[in-house]
Amino acid sequence: MTPSELEAELAGLDRARKAELLKRLAEELVGEWPGIESDPAVAGGAPCIVRTRIPLWVLESYRRQGWTEARILANYPTLRAADLVQAWAYIAAHREAIDAAIEENEAA
Repeated sequence: MTPSELEAELAGLDRARKAELLKRLAEELVGEWPGIESDPAVAGGAPCIVRTRIPLWVLESYRRQGWTEARILANYPTLRAADLVQAWAYIAAHREAIDAAIEENEAA
């Protein structure tokens, strides 16, 4: 398959499928999630965007409240669009853990 053919195939996929493919590619290339880190000394060890202290569960919580990516980026100027791509892929792959983190923090 040529790069042009591959681009055409990717353009026809929905966001969820693109996120799954991104996850698989990232795991294959890096063996972990590039752009995402967990450090026990930061946000209680919750997965965060690298270079920040922003937990992924916070970003997903905003998304569930109807925030657009543009609004998230405007409110977090240290974030880049590529960070959100990685965040959404990670969240899709770790849905139960993210849901639990949101529940835990809403109850607090």
